[in-house]
Amino acid sequence: MDKSSALEYINQMFPTEASLSGVEPLMQKIQSEIRRVDASILAAVRQQSNSGTKAKEELAAATNAVQELMHKIHEIKTKAEQSETMVQEICRDIKKLDCAKRHITTTITALHRLTMLVLAVEQLQVMASKRQYKEAAAQLEAVNQLCSHFEAYRDVPKITELREKFKNIKKILKSHVFSDFSSLGTGKETEDPMLLQQLSDACLVVDALEPSVREELVKNFCSKELTSYRQIFEGAELAKLDKTERRYAWIKRRLRSNEDTWKIFPPSWHVDYLLCIQFCKITRAQLVDILNNLKEKPDVATLLLAFQRTLEFEEELAEKFSGGTTNARNKETASDDEDEGGEHNKIVSDIRKKYEKKLAGPSDEAEQDKQKDLSVPGAGFNFHGIISSCFEPYMTVYIELEEKSLVDQLEKLVQEERWETEEGSQTNILSSSMQVFLVIRKSLKRCSALTKNQTLFNLFQVFQRILKAYATKLYARLPKGGTGIVAAATGTDGQIRTSDRDERMICYIVNTAEYCHQTSGELAENVAKMINPQFADKVDMSEVQDEFSAMITKALMTLVHGLETKFDSEMVAMTRVPWATLESVGDQSEYVNGISSILSSSIPVLGTLLSPTYFQYFLDKLAASLGPRFYLNIYKCKHISETGAQQMLLDTQAVKTILLDIPALGKQSTGAASYSKFVSREMSKAEALLKVILSPVDSVANTYRALLPEGTPLEFQRILDLKGLKKADQQAILEDFNKHAPAPAPAIKHPVVAPTVTPPVATASVQIVPSVSTPAVSITPSMASLKGALANQEDVLARAAALGRGAATTGFKRFLALTEAAKDRKDGPFRKLFNA
Repeated sequence: MDKSSALEYINQMFPTEASLSGVEPLMQKIQSEIRRVDASILAAVRQQSNSGTKAKEELAAATNAVQELMHKIHEIKTKAEQSETMVQEICRDIKKLDCAKRHITTTITALHRLTMLVLAVEQLQVMASKRQYKEAAAQLEAVNQLCSHFEAYRDVPKITELREKFKNIKKILKSHVFSDFSSLGTGKETEDPMLLQQLSDACLVVDALEPSVREELVKNFCSKELTSYRQIFEGAELAKLDKTERRYAWIKRRLRSNEDTWKIFPPSWHVDYLLCIQFCKITRAQLVDILNNLKEKPDVATLLLAFQRTLEFEEELAEKFSGGTTNARNKETASDDEDEGGEHNKIVSDIRKKYEKKLAGPSDEAEQDKQKDLSVPGAGFNFHGIISSCFEPYMTVYIELEEKSLVDQLEKLVQEERWETEEGSQTNILSSSMQVFLVIRKSLKRCSALTKNQTLFNLFQVFQRILKAYATKLYARLPKGGTGIVAAATGTDGQIRTSDRDERMICYIVNTAEYCHQTSGELAENVAKMINPQFADKVDMSEVQDEFSAMITKALMTLVHGLETKFDSEMVAMTRVPWATLESVGDQSEYVNGISSILSSSIPVLGTLLSPTYFQYFLDKLAASLGPRFYLNIYKCKHISETGAQQMLLDTQAVKTILLDIPALGKQSTGAASYSKFVSREMSKAEALLKVILSPVDSVANTYRALLPEGTPLEFQRILDLKGLKKADQQAILEDFNKHAPAPAPAIKHPVVAPTVTPPVATASVQIVPSVSTPAVSITPSMASLKGALANQEDVLARAAALGRGAATTGFKRFLALTEAAKDRKDGPFRKLFNA
């Protein structure tokens, strides 16, 4: 307790003078407590002293016990060593006797085996001389086992002598066996019934000899059997491609006729298996020579027939030597051909009917034959492709005729296309597209039944070209703008005019392109699954899909251009309304009714035929076209009075309402919120312009800056013209406007159109549609500036067109996402596209 605490304690105990009377009793109590504590400390010290003495005594006792234990252990160890020495002296003589016994037993066993080896070698020599193969085979096994026991005695002269004798006997047996097998196939087996049994026993001898003897015997036998095959089919008469089937008939006949005879060979030798492999090697080499020596390109029907028969033969060999398992090739072919039969004979007959025409020309591609190791019997060798792969370099004629057939059928389908969907159809796509993929599917089945290597990949490239050609033909059907001298003279150069039937056809083309985009991707996936894995990574339809994506973009823009052209007359009618002399504001003007009529006749059909994604894109482009065009059209009018501006503002709100009702008119609500926001923003510019025109003259500049902050002095001067102010009156207003105006804008946001000149009206697309022009008058300096502004606008449109083309190549859906995101931005190339 520190001093302050002690003082507090004392003050607490004796707060008053009267309490000091208790000091003496408190002191006595404290003294008593001190004496008690001292007594406790003294007792604890005495107890600790006694405990220390006792601990020392116990430690000394433990130390003595450990020393006694160590002494006893040392005595035990000494007695154990003495006992071991005593046991060794006792057993020394017994160990010598045991070692002698073991040596005597080994010697007796070795002499006994040596005796057996000598007798066995002598017996084997007799059997070999008498050609007793069955007994000799068993004796060979015994001698081989006995010789293995004498490997450690190879340096002993007697053992060396016996081994040399045994080696010579095996050479004699080998020569006898080879001599007897040379008579097989000469007809002696029919004259001597015992010959086959003797050869069967000889096979046992061959198994007992080294494995190399068996391999040499089988190789000699196969070469002898195929000697006649070489001679027959290397002759001029049968060394032809159309005789390929007879080659396989020969080996099949040979296998059947000698099936009983060849039973003399043990099944583990796989004689028929190795014979077929050797036959395939020889056949492949001869077919390669035949194909290389052709002076003309092979006949397609003959080539495919030989190819098909080769594949069938390889399949038979694979089933014969793989336990009868069905190959994956048959499974795929069977599943693909459920509706067409799937039989090889039918495929070949169809091909022969289809390809009777010959194509002349040398074959430049060299054959590269990489031989595989075919010498291991029972190794599960894959027969698929062992012969048929030599046909691959020469299948170009087949691919050429397949491509010619596909092109002809494509032309026929396009010519027969009615460009309308069938009644009751739910797909709204052109029938020719489904027929094109059906024809491609049939071609793919024919080729995959033959090969799944380079030829199938070449055919896939043909499919790519056919689909690109189909996309080109779809594009050719889109309505085009007028060209030539007549179109230029009538002011319709570049305008796209579409009828109701044209609009439906464009929708069908959009849906068809989307179907082709999706189906071509599925086609590539199917080909990648069935083709050889080394070609699977090269199977890609992205270029074709980009073609159809670009086709969709072009078709939708054509639809927009067609509606823009329909709006031309209404835009001209708007400029011809006498806005300066209107006496009162009434209902919406006739040109608004015309716009509403045009949209009411087209939008419901388009909403029914187009998918929500493409309909939304179409609406965005239409709004991006009509909003800025309506804004620019206001500048084309002459003088606008206050009443005229009020009427035009009413019309603007009516047009805005019409545009906002388009999604409901097309019965599609997807994306309606973003579309409404976009339309409101675009039409608000025209509303702001009319509000500036309605403002008083003394506040027009402030109103212009407030409502159109991005406007230019040139536009402001045009607004003063629309209000009917004279040049002298405009001068003071312009000077005041220029004093308060910020730095000049780098580009004109909304090009101004002079009242006496009507240049082309730029839409949101890359197409520029000229409008009907009024009589020209002299060009003022402000109009010269206007021409520069229009040139800037054309640059913006050109960049927008480049962006549109780029979007077509990178995917249509990505372009939609970019344009959707660009709506809310105030700058950037896509913003310029919507403002154009």
